[in-house]
Amino acid sequence: MKTSRALLMALVLSVSPMAMSIATAQTAPASASASGVETRTVGQLVLENVPATPEAIRERLIQYTNTRAATFQDFLPDGGILISTRFGDVPQIHEVKMPMGARSQLTFYAEPVGGAGVRPNSGGSFVFGKDKGGDEFVQGYLFDRKSGLAKAFTEPGTQNSGIRFTKDGKMVAWTVTRNGTAVRDIVVANPDDPTSRRLVYRGEGGFGIADLSDDGKTILLGQSISVSYSKRWVLDVATGTLTPITPDLKVSYDGGAFAPDGKSIYILTDEGSEFAYLVQIDLATGNRTRVSPVMSWDVDGVDLSPDGKTLAYTTNENGLSKLYLQATTPGAKPRQVALPVGTIGGVGWDPASKRLGMTLSTAKAPGDAYTYEVATGKLTRWTQSEIGGLNPDTFVEPSFFDYPTFDQVDGKPRQIPAFIYKPKSASADNKAPVIINIHGGPEGQSRPGFSSTVQYWVNELGAAVIFPNVRGSTGYGKTYVDLDNGFKREDSVKDIGALLDWIATQPDLNDRKVVVYGGSYGGYMVLASMTNFNDRLAGGIDIVGISHFTTFLQNTNGYRRDLRRVEYGDERDPAMRAFHEKIAPLNNAHKITKPLFVIQGANDPRVPKSEADQIVARVRANGGQVWYMVANDEGHGFAKKGNRDAQREAETLFFQQVFGSK
Repeated sequence: MKTSRALLMALVLSVSPMAMSIATAQTAPASASASGVETRTVGQLVLENVPATPEAIRERLIQYTNTRAATFQDFLPDGGILISTRFGDVPQIHEVKMPMGARSQLTFYAEPVGGAGVRPNSGGSFVFGKDKGGDEFVQGYLFDRKSGLAKAFTEPGTQNSGIRFTKDGKMVAWTVTRNGTAVRDIVVANPDDPTSRRLVYRGEGGFGIADLSDDGKTILLGQSISVSYSKRWVLDVATGTLTPITPDLKVSYDGGAFAPDGKSIYILTDEGSEFAYLVQIDLATGNRTRVSPVMSWDVDGVDLSPDGKTLAYTTNENGLSKLYLQATTPGAKPRQVALPVGTIGGVGWDPASKRLGMTLSTAKAPGDAYTYEVATGKLTRWTQSEIGGLNPDTFVEPSFFDYPTFDQVDGKPRQIPAFIYKPKSASADNKAPVIINIHGGPEGQSRPGFSSTVQYWVNELGAAVIFPNVRGSTGYGKTYVDLDNGFKREDSVKDIGALLDWIATQPDLNDRKVVVYGGSYGGYMVLASMTNFNDRLAGGIDIVGISHFTTFLQNTNGYRRDLRRVEYGDERDPAMRAFHEKIAPLNNAHKITKPLFVIQGANDPRVPKSEADQIVARVRANGGQVWYMVANDEGHGFAKKGNRDAQREAETLFFQQVFGSK
C-alpha cells in the first residue's frame, strides 16, 4: 500500500496506568510555600493553587470525557479491519471482523499505541509504535498474530518514524533519530530479525521516507526545511546513492508514492500555485504532469491503489473534507465520492484495490471507521463510538465567518477565517462569555471535527467558542502561511486583537468575559494576547506554550530546532534575538494582571517544561494570579485519560472563576 497507508509512526503521548480525577485520586496533603503557593500532588500531577473539584462538576463532566472515537488503521487479509480506540486509559489497537461487529482489543499497554499497519503476506501481523511517558522516542514493534506476541525491531533509545514495507513484507525501511539530534538515519531490516538492521543513508535535517518501492530497491526520500520548502530524492538502497528528482525551488512537496512499475511518482506540490495539487513526475525525464484539477483549496492527502489504476485524494475546503477518485490514465477526470459533511482521515486502499478505508468525523459525532466499495459506491460504517450517554441532539454545530483585521489586500481589509460554536441560549439579554481557542503549529488549522470538550463548554458553561485561523495557518494558500514568519510574528497576535473588536460588535457575545485558550504555539498566542490585550481579557489558559522564542530554540529537542528557526527566526542572529527579547511574553509578563492557568507535561521534548516554569515564576513575582498543573508522566500535551480528566476539571473551575458560575 502507498502513501497514507504505509505506517506513519505518530509521535505518541504517554499514559498513566491508573485513571484518576483530582477529587478521587490519592492526594498528598497540600502545602503552602512562603510565597503563598499551595501545592498538592495527585498521582503523577503536581497542582499549584488549583482547587479540588466539587462532586457535581466531576459527575457531569465525566460523561463528556467518556466519549470516544475509532480511527481506521488498515485492512486485514480475512476482510476485517484494524482500528484504534480507547476502552481503558489510552488508545490501543483493536480488530473488527465485520461492520458494526465487536471490537476485539489486541494490544494492552500503559502507554498509548500509535498507528498500526498490516505487514504484507503475514496473515494479519502488524507493526505499531509507542513511546514512554510522552518522550516521543517511539519504538517500532511487530505484533505476530499467530503467537500474540509483540517484539521491538528498532534500537532502544532512538526515535523511529515513517515505517514502510516492501510488497512481499520481507523488508522494512524507516527513519531513525538518535539522542534528539538533527541527524537522520535511513535504515532497512527484516523485522523478524532486529540484528539485520542496516544503515542506508545518513543526513542532517528533516529527512524522512515518503515511500519504498515494491521491490525494496529504491526509497523516495524527502527533506522538510519549512512548511513551504521541501525536497525529494530517490535513494538507491544497495549503494546509498542519492539522486534529486525535484528542482531546487522554494516550493513544498508532501507525501509521494511510486507507481507500481517504479518509473514515476505521484506527489503533492504547490509549485507555481497558492495551493497544493497532485502531480506525476517521470523519474527518467523529470517531466511533470498535473493530475488534480485547478482549485482554490489544498489537496491534503492521496493514496494510490496497489494496482496503480486509481488515485484517491482528499481536499481541504475551508476546513471540511471532500474525497475524489481519479483514474491514472492520461486525461482522466476526478469523481467526488458522496460522504457526510465533515472531516476525513486515514484514507487507504485494500490490497485488492476494491475498497477504501477511512475515518469520518462530523461536528456532532466523533470519528468512526468506514469502508467504501468503489464498484458499487456503497459506504459501510464499521464502528459506532460512544458519546457518554449524552443526547446528540443537544450538540451544537459551528458557523463559519470571516472578520476584518488590521492590514489590507487589494485595498480592502484582510479577512481572517474562523468558526464559532454558539450556545442556543445566547441573546442580547443573555450574552455568552467567549473562549477563543487558538490552534498550535503555527502551521496548523482549526477544522470543525467533533470535540466533546467544546460541546461541554457550550452546553454546560454556556460559552461561545471561537476558532480563528489567524495568519500563518495552513489551508488558505502559501502566501497566507508565510504572513507571520520571523519579524512578522506579532501580526498574528494583532489578528486576535481584531477578533476582540469583532466580538465587541456581536449583540449576543459578552466582550468583557473573554478567555484565550491554546496549546504549543497556541500557548504562545495565549501569553502574547495577555501581554498585548490584558485589559480586554478575563483570563488565559496556556498549555505547553512558548514563553520566549530564544530560550525555546535553545532548549527544544535538536531534531526540531532548525525547522523552528525557519518559522520563528534564528536566535543566533543579533537582530532577531533583539526582536525575540522585545516581544517575549516572559519579558512583558508585568502586563499580565488577569488570571492565568499554565498546563505542562514534564517530559515535553518540543516545548520544554522550562518555558512554563519561567512564565509562572515571572507572573507570580509581579503579583499575578497563576494556577499551574504539571504531569510528571506526560509530554507535549496530556494523553492519559486520568490526566486529561483532571485537566478538564481544573479548566472548568478556572472558567467558572473568570466567567462566574452558571
